[in-house]
Amino acid sequence: MKLATLCYLRRDGKTLMVHRVKKNNDIHKGKWNGLGGKMEAGETPEECARREIEEESGLIAHGLILKGILTFPAFANDEDWYAFVFIVKDFEGDLIDSPEGNLQWIEDDRLLNLELWEGDRVFLPALDRPGLFSGEFSYRDGALIHHSMQIYDAVLR
Repeated sequence: MKLATLCYLRRDGKTLMVHRVKKNNDIHKGKWNGLGGKMEAGETPEECARREIEEESGLIAHGLILKGILTFPAFANDEDWYAFVFIVKDFEGDLIDSPEGNLQWIEDDRLLNLELWEGDRVFLPALDRPGLFSGEFSYRDGALIHHSMQIYDAVLR
């Protein structure tokens, strides 16, 4: 099992996305993604998110909002992936030339028009809802074959 983060930096009605076009053997090649990646040994999800955001964009994240957890059974090399999904609204710095792909601020109402993984179209709208979500997305040969989502809107008392 692999643990990872997936981060959506948002400002002024736009979300920072990366178009994964730079690496030849990238399972995400040609797709638009949020920022993030694999957790290193001993890292918390928050530490991983901050590190990956800085490595991929040059930006320093100050505020992380946990929005959900996604599971991807047998996603890559038959390994299960679990991703902690964050929204980031508090950050600073200047964008770098990302080693992962081309960074671009995309208007939020255009996100679902991008070349995305099919499952992203299911969970991205949940970023704007209150509460947390959990989702499972199964792919075979790059195509979504099954998914389920649970939204947790309950308020703690």
